[in-house]
Amino acid sequence: MKSLSHNRDFNVFWLGQALSVLGGSASAVALPMLVLAATGSVFQMGLVTVVGAATAVVSGTFAGYVVDRVDRRRLMIVCDLARGLLLGAVPFLWLAGPRIWLLYLLTAPVGVLKSLFDVAYVTAVPSLVPPEDLIRANGRLMGTFALGTLLGPVVAGLLTGGVGAAWALGLDGATFLVSAASLLRVRFTPRPGEAGERPGPRGAGVLREVFVAGFRFLWAHPLLRPLTVLLTLLTFLTVGATDLLIYRVEEDLHQSSAILGYVMAVSGLGTLVGAVTAAALRRRLGFGVCWLGSVAATAVGFAGIGVSRSVPVIAVLAALFMFGLTVGGVCSMTLRQEVTPQHLLGRVTAAFWTVHNASGPAGAAAVTALAARHGVPAVSLAGGVFCLLLVGAGLLTPLRGSRAGASGPPPPAPVSRLRRPLRGRRR
Repeated sequence: MKSLSHNRDFNVFWLGQALSVLGGSASAVALPMLVLAATGSVFQMGLVTVVGAATAVVSGTFAGYVVDRVDRRRLMIVCDLARGLLLGAVPFLWLAGPRIWLLYLLTAPVGVLKSLFDVAYVTAVPSLVPPEDLIRANGRLMGTFALGTLLGPVVAGLLTGGVGAAWALGLDGATFLVSAASLLRVRFTPRPGEAGERPGPRGAGVLREVFVAGFRFLWAHPLLRPLTVLLTLLTFLTVGATDLLIYRVEEDLHQSSAILGYVMAVSGLGTLVGAVTAAALRRRLGFGVCWLGSVAATAVGFAGIGVSRSVPVIAVLAALFMFGLTVGGVCSMTLRQEVTPQHLLGRVTAAFWTVHNASGPAGAAAVTALAARHGVPAVSLAGGVFCLLLVGAGLLTPLRGSRAGASGPPPPAPVSRLRRPLRGRRR
């Protein structure tokens, strides 16, 4: 903890992202609330989610290549400034009346910018802290995310009830400008093997660099391969979870936007607890048990949200759901940072996200369409069972006995598998 507390660049980076996360959390709740207020349709909420998820998949195919080839700090600043301007314009454009097409139009470019920023964000952490502080740094960043998740929905609920959900999106835009200002004061220290900005190959070489390098590393690694497959299936289910929760509370149980905000805030407690305990759980239990246990917690929370009619119980179950997602997220992110060479980290991160996010658009559409037809309770219960089946499948893979992270980074996969030439090109 001492090294992190005296690490100026990490702390400036951390504090700048803290405010940005608060705005992003408010925006994530306000956007579906804005759609619901304008249309009254859970399926329309799902369609906006589909656009965002589909954009993440498409942009993920090239985000890693871009991040590995340009100045990461400069890229993050540009992404923040652009998102600040786009989202900051929403409340003013909305004054002329609800325009759902505007939300679809903004979701795509904001999604591209988010993909680029998020990949750069993950690759930036190893440039700010030494390897032995990675798990603690990720836990601290996730803890900040947890606080934002805790407070953001309350802010979104209060703004929605007072001046409208569009102003919560405007708040998100303002926080991106603060994030950009903080990044101007941060220096990234390159690690051995990190080349920084480099001229890339041309023609077919670009295709190999963009689409092959990251995917091949994932497939060759004995832990990342099953983790990617299982997380792809989990993402299919969970991308539409926020839409189901909002519809359940506001439409099924006839609660106000303020009550929904408090429910979402309680769910943020799960994120906070998960962020605080993830490092200790991973050291004690090892990667495999910790990650599979997080999926089991997600299953119970997802199923219970739709079955219960008690708002306090739903809030607790939502917290359990977020606890599972947070612990799993911290563990998987740290594992990738530990086992991936720096010059490949952007592409491996983007490939990982692209693969498992690919199921998100179809999943969000399917989950919300089924909820509109059969109701949220039936869909949530089936989703919980599906998550438990994923845990069972994981027990049949190398994840079952993995102790990666229990006493340090896991050993790398064999060089012959991970660093084979790309059609004669040396890596």
